[in-house]
Amino acid sequence: MTRLGPCRVIHMSARSILISFLIMVIGLAVLVPEALRAAEQELPPPELRLSLHDAIQAAIDNNVNVRLLRERIAAAQSAANTSLGALLPNVSGHASWRNQTINLAAFGLPQDRLGALGLSGSVTQPFDVYDARASLVQNIFSLSLIQRWRAAKSGVEVANLEAEVTKRDVMATVGLLYMEATRGAAAVKARQADMELSLQLLKLAQDRRKAGVATGLDVTREEVQLENTRQRLLVADNDHESAKLNLIRALGIDFDVRLTLTDELAFVKVASQAPSDALLAARENRTELKAQITRQKLASLSLSSVASERIPSVSLNGDYGWIGLKPDEALATRSIGLMLSVPIFDGGQREGRISETRSRVRQESIRMEDLSDQITLEVRHALLTLDSSTQQVSVAEKGIELALKELTFARDRFAAGLATNIEVTNAQTSVARARDNLIEALFRFNASRINLARAKGELEQIF
Repeated sequence: MTRLGPCRVIHMSARSILISFLIMVIGLAVLVPEALRAAEQELPPPELRLSLHDAIQAAIDNNVNVRLLRERIAAAQSAANTSLGALLPNVSGHASWRNQTINLAAFGLPQDRLGALGLSGSVTQPFDVYDARASLVQNIFSLSLIQRWRAAKSGVEVANLEAEVTKRDVMATVGLLYMEATRGAAAVKARQADMELSLQLLKLAQDRRKAGVATGLDVTREEVQLENTRQRLLVADNDHESAKLNLIRALGIDFDVRLTLTDELAFVKVASQAPSDALLAARENRTELKAQITRQKLASLSLSSVASERIPSVSLNGDYGWIGLKPDEALATRSIGLMLSVPIFDGGQREGRISETRSRVRQESIRMEDLSDQITLEVRHALLTLDSSTQQVSVAEKGIELALKELTFARDRFAAGLATNIEVTNAQTSVARARDNLIEALFRFNASRINLARAKGELEQIF
């Protein structure tokens, strides 16, 4: 008994150690993933710094509309390959085995003749037929198929041009969204400057009140102005973040990034140009015009393809193979021939398709006229907006200069005790309005530059 006691103690100690180890392992298994998830949540999202040029390139690579048009090009190319396949040789092969019987009476052989041939009945005994054969079909001449193939190739050209149009539309859209985001950033900076000014003027009013020059009303008036400015700062910050979200969506990138725009709203000199020169450049560069011309060509070729179904076509048919009752007894056989197909009457279906396709040709002609007028409108409107926004920038810069001068005079008069701070708050409001006017003028100027370049088909020159 005295010897078993220590062994029992040792055994219980080992069990306690094992239980403690298992508890520690389970605790780590529970706590470590939680700690890792908490660490992941604490990590800030990655920062993405983008210039206007970088944003345009990212949109071209990732935008969903651009990617869809690339797939449309692939589909159009596949359709063209299918149309070409109808003009190339079509070769097929087959091998078959049949065990069959034949009712010879069904082929006009009466029973008495079958008896003379040594046949007891009109139905033959079962026999095997082995047949291995390759067949060839080649259209030698079919104007309808030729025109259909040419139309399919024009469809590929249309898809490529439409992809280019979409790419330029995306470039313009992203450019405008980038400008809206920079406008939001400029508005936030303007509101922050207004906040600093409000704090300075509030301190001035409080100091003047302590000196016995100002009243509590002056201080309260500045406090109201400060809260109004803080409210506008919150609105500006929300608008800025919303504009960045719209830009991220257009870029086709992950929303979980901190987007930082490296470019700011700025004014650059733009050479004046006559409407006639701008319209000439637009007619030479706009991809929409080239795409519409190709659509008209596609409609004409489709009409020619349907109308050419009236013309006879010639095709070559042939086959070569081995046939016999047993594989080792099969003999080579062949057939070859020309087939002339002459359409005569199909119940008026062809004429209906011709009328339908002819209507499409007229529709594309109408769209061409409308597109030409639309381009003229876009160019003239962009020129007017650019000229107006240029003048607005000049006026806004002069306005902010005068507003700051007015604020200086009003603050000096208030500090000298010559007036209440009503003049100061009015001047403060004028400064905020002048800053907004300048931001809006710069945004309209840069947006009009983008719209004019889009209207002229020269987006690459400014991006």
